[in-house]
Amino acid sequence: MPTIPPDQAQLSEQAPHEHRDMAESFGSNAERYDRARPRYPDALIDAIVTGSPGPEVLDVGCGTGIAARQFQAAGCRVLGVEPDARMAELARQSGIEVDVASFEDWDPAGRTFDAVVAGQAWHWVDPVAGAAKAAQVLCPHGRLSVFWNVFQPPPDLGDAIAAVYRRALPGSPIFNRLPSPDEYSTLLAKPIDAMRALDAFSEPEQSRFEWERSYTRDEWLELVPTAGGHSQFPPATLEEILTGIGAAIDAWGGSFTMRYTALMITTTRTAAP
Repeated sequence: MPTIPPDQAQLSEQAPHEHRDMAESFGSNAERYDRARPRYPDALIDAIVTGSPGPEVLDVGCGTGIAARQFQAAGCRVLGVEPDARMAELARQSGIEVDVASFEDWDPAGRTFDAVVAGQAWHWVDPVAGAAKAAQVLCPHGRLSVFWNVFQPPPDLGDAIAAVYRRALPGSPIFNRLPSPDEYSTLLAKPIDAMRALDAFSEPEQSRFEWERSYTRDEWLELVPTAGGHSQFPPATLEEILTGIGAAIDAWGGSFTMRYTALMITTTRTAAP
């Protein structure tokens, strides 16, 4: 399985309508998404909370509320902004207040925040418009922090899973090799450049947080269909992928430990936009 989830890696190759279609595909099974998608390491959440001037957090692309619940548990008051009403409704069921809108079109109605965050979502936001909107709603010395989980299976298992994708999706550039977190960092150039272009922000800083999680065969197969684009595969193709990955994990012993690297970009609002 590629370390760059395809919902991020494919963006450079998609037409705008394809980008929108994939972004809107996650809500097709919001309950599975909420169950299966990984959380974020406590050290990352703590770094954002302790670096913010106060407890008011805006969670951009909050989805089903995975990160928002972690910030709530850390003592923050969280408002989510989420374009998919199905995802937003599930987040509300867990006690998260959510406005349904894209971040670029969202009306803050005069509200300001100590932190603007985006977990596994900032690549869906126009980097220039998103940075400007974040600067607009951040209080002085507030912080914009955007972050992603990058996953790395054990090398031999990763090769076996990548082979499954090559057979099911011949010629796809997304699944033909296993990029490293360092290569993934190149995808961060656009949001970093957009932050730098605004006089309102300090020099963006990058951080890494290493963590691990063990998966059984069934737990990983629960997660796979939540990756970007999978809900748009023909049913027979998705079934071939799931069957092949299941067989690969069975051959590995039925479970494995996934290494994660959470990558974060952080910048501080230093002036009014």
